[in-house]
Amino acid sequence: MQFRVLGCSGGIGGGRQTTSFLIDDDILIDAGSGVTRLTLDELKQIRHLFITHTHLDHILSLPILLDSVGVGNAPPLVVHAIPEVIATLKQHLFNWEIWLDFARIPSEDAPCMRYAELAVDETVELDGRKITAIPANHGRPATGYLIRSASGSLLFSGDTTSHPALWRIANDQDDLRYLLVECSFANSHRDIAVASSHYCPETLLPDLAGLKPGCEVWISHLKPGNEDGIMAELAAIPLPCGTLQALVPDQTFVV
Repeated sequence: MQFRVLGCSGGIGGGRQTTSFLIDDDILIDAGSGVTRLTLDELKQIRHLFITHTHLDHILSLPILLDSVGVGNAPPLVVHAIPEVIATLKQHLFNWEIWLDFARIPSEDAPCMRYAELAVDETVELDGRKITAIPANHGRPATGYLIRSASGSLLFSGDTTSHPALWRIANDQDDLRYLLVECSFANSHRDIAVASSHYCPETLLPDLAGLKPGCEVWISHLKPGNEDGIMAELAAIPLPCGTLQALVPDQTFVV
């Protein structure tokens, strides 16, 4: 299984794109602006989308994706998410005011998109790839995802601040190869991080100290212009898990 980074920034500008990952050629994790880097032929191959939460930087490409390849691209795109996320999409995005309701276009019997509710801790298996929703702590309904193939697993925290379940799940995986965890703000903006339920180095480092060795740790969702400073603050304290690295677009993990 290949896990490709399309976007991993906490903002845009200077080539930065917001959160989206492509699994093989048919599954998206989130639909931030990173999706726009795909060709039209690549977009047509996408069959499943797993959404962590409904903040704009994680869903902003979804309406345009459907507008670009939805009509006539059977079967429909399946949007997997917890019920609260799906309810928000229905009420605030695909509501005929912000965007057309692609769950009813061209008809309810043959739509471009359909929803698939997913509970926390529930696993969806797609051709041997297992995707499990895990808890996140982001001030609103949100998840991360544990993604597993026959040969290993990758854990994506989603947008979150500290919560014990993330680290328990990470330490419980004997086959964990990669942990992708957010760290949005520098310590100088800790007040903003706390208010918006994001990590900063001062809150992330104590949690990372309890992570058992054995997997690579990659940092996502760095805010534009602060990337080097955040990574420097994260490097200030040696950790059992080893060196932390910043995610970059087009990076591909083989799991």
